[in-house]
Amino acid sequence: MKWAVVVFPGSNCDDDAVAAIRRLGDDSVEKVWHLERDLSAYDAIVLPGGFSYGDYLRSGAIARFSPAMQGVQEAALQGKLVIGICNGFQVLTEAGLLPGALLRNDNLQFRCEMVRLTVRNNTSPFTAGYEVGQTLSVPIAHGEGRYFADEQTLLELERNHRIAFEYETNPNGSVRNIAGILNERGNVLGMMPHPERAVANWMGSEDGLQLFASMRRYAKEAIHVG
Repeated sequence: MKWAVVVFPGSNCDDDAVAAIRRLGDDSVEKVWHLERDLSAYDAIVLPGGFSYGDYLRSGAIARFSPAMQGVQEAALQGKLVIGICNGFQVLTEAGLLPGALLRNDNLQFRCEMVRLTVRNNTSPFTAGYEVGQTLSVPIAHGEGRYFADEQTLLELERNHRIAFEYETNPNGSVRNIAGILNERGNVLGMMPHPERAVANWMGSEDGLQLFASMRRYAKEAIHVG
């Protein structure tokens, strides 16, 4: 399978994402500049963390107009896997691929620390390697990570098991402790914590590696069936 890590001006976690994927023993990962519209050659797409376009206007508000997002939209419609991490999550909400918005942390602080996550859904391509209720240790690094959505959207997320992860101790005021959500089809995940920074013991946790391994298993099976 082939992975794409989309790089926007201001991305700073692209190399981390590439390294996490290569830790699986998979070298078929490429960094793709945001001006590239055609992402059809890739089976999984990562929108990494950082400060795309300096977070001007709102985080992700300008990046969502990048040519590469047309390719991301098309890939999502085709059922390919798309994950947005931190700033990538913000881009996905701005692009309408995920509901809700990421607001300024309620404490008005930039939070950079390890947090504990609870797995809420293990039926998605991203979380199939975990157990429901399993606790993960994954770092965060954000100033605008407070997830917000209206009550109807929250009810739909709950009812359709689209909340992938929630915080054990809420670091930013996210409604219902939400740390990551899925789209309706289940092939797009947005999360504020950084699984690519939790793939080795020296990082303090390997809990994020299983997420990328789950993506790889799913994509390879889809390629085989296709």
